[in-house]
Amino acid sequence: MIVSRRTMIAAGIAAAAAPALAAAQGGGGSANAARFSLAYAPHEGSFASRGGLIEQIAFAADQGFRAWEDNEARKRPIAQQNAMAKALADRGMTMGVFVASMPAWADFRPLLGGNDDAERDAFLADITSSVEIAKRLDAKHMTVVTGFMDRRVPEDIQTARVIDLMRRAGDIVAPHGLVLVMEPLNTRTNHPGVYMQSIARGYAVARGANSPGVKILADLYHEQIQSGNLIPTMEACWPEIGYIQFGDNPGRKEPGTGEINYANIVRWLRARRYGGVIGMEHGNSVADRAGEERLVAAYRAIDAA
Repeated sequence: MIVSRRTMIAAGIAAAAAPALAAAQGGGGSANAARFSLAYAPHEGSFASRGGLIEQIAFAADQGFRAWEDNEARKRPIAQQNAMAKALADRGMTMGVFVASMPAWADFRPLLGGNDDAERDAFLADITSSVEIAKRLDAKHMTVVTGFMDRRVPEDIQTARVIDLMRRAGDIVAPHGLVLVMEPLNTRTNHPGVYMQSIARGYAVARGANSPGVKILADLYHEQIQSGNLIPTMEACWPEIGYIQFGDNPGRKEPGTGEINYANIVRWLRARRYGGVIGMEHGNSVADRAGEERLVAAYRAIDAA
């Protein structure tokens, strides 16, 4: 029988994951003393069967996760933000990103490269108000989406306007030691019409803004769909990458469920001595507690690479 290279790789990943999956299933959610080598960050919903937000943070810490992220943190009541910050501090976990300025997805706005200054002013107001939230959460990075394309305005003009805007936004956050990470999004599956569609475009904007407060969020799920060539792209754009998120494709589930070789990505990041947060920006491929155990096992497998 001829065994394909694809089959051999899949078998290797399954073998690596098997001990971790068995431990997770056998332990019934008990504490796992081994901390991950990289700061993978689950989010609310990753471990939904374990209880509310604070209970999920505690469970994640017990499994060895070193970070947490929360896109919705800006919308939470101050009391809940404080409780989350305390829970993370108590468990020695790093706070990852939250979204500082959320687009109106259904309306395909804002048009930050368009002709209307009001949209840019509203964006800067969001950034200003997010500074205190970041301090409350002890977060160092905030996600921003640079809006949608304006088909009435030449693309190069839009790029210049977005660069100018991000420079101004960087001036707001940099004095506080904060960094805005711009997230490129795919247009083929999830977000048609967005302005920033690739890490390469994020690199051009970040270089143009030339601010310590402006970097790229490299979400590898989006980049795989839109452009692929993940490791060479990150290599070329590395000086401007400030934050990373994982998610497999297709499906946007945990590593091992799609086509991305996350074990190789982890090896590359480790060789790069990446010490930042890696957001687990995806769902679970299996529902309920079994899916949560599978999630932990998937990250054990790639972390052992």
